[in-house]
Amino acid sequence: MKEGETSPPKRYTSGSMILAMENAGQLIEDEELREQIKGSGIGTSATRAEILKKLVFIKYLALNKKTQVITPTQLGEMIYDVVHQSIRPLLNPELTASWEKGLTYVAEGSITSEEYMGKLENFVTRHTVNVKQMRNQFQLKSSFDASAPYYKKASSTRSGAGKSTSSRSSSAKSSLNRKKTAQNT
Repeated sequence: MKEGETSPPKRYTSGSMILAMENAGQLIEDEELREQIKGSGIGTSATRAEILKKLVFIKYLALNKKTQVITPTQLGEMIYDVVHQSIRPLLNPELTASWEKGLTYVAEGSITSEEYMGKLENFVTRHTVNVKQMRNQFQLKSSFDASAPYYKKASSTRSGAGKSTSSRSSSAKSSLNRKKTAQNT
């Protein structure tokens, strides 16, 4: 057996993420549900790019404009952690497939739209009650606090340079104003 170090998987680019969203059904083990989502995935071909743009805009993801590599922001990882700890089914493409299946039943007339909406409302209500009863905010906060230095380091490096430049230019302006005032008196 050959020894060596493993390397982490490659980061998603905007293109590879859109493909992953399109092929999300491949991750579903239940054959009936996998068939339900096959060919549709997460979002539609018209909406997948917009979904990514929105996640970047609301600062859940960061997009390197040059390489198109997508990385999660601290806020994005916090949202993921909260959902993972509280409403894990939302992270599973099987849930999307089951909702699609329900919509198909409504379209076929097997169930009414009221029945379908009742099931959705029950899902939301049940999970909302569960989240309120969890009281895990302190556990999550300690997790967020532990990861914060890694994000602040990256952002303070970028913003720190900008701050020193702007503070230098403002002190230069103050110095210039003092010289003008001295010359006028």
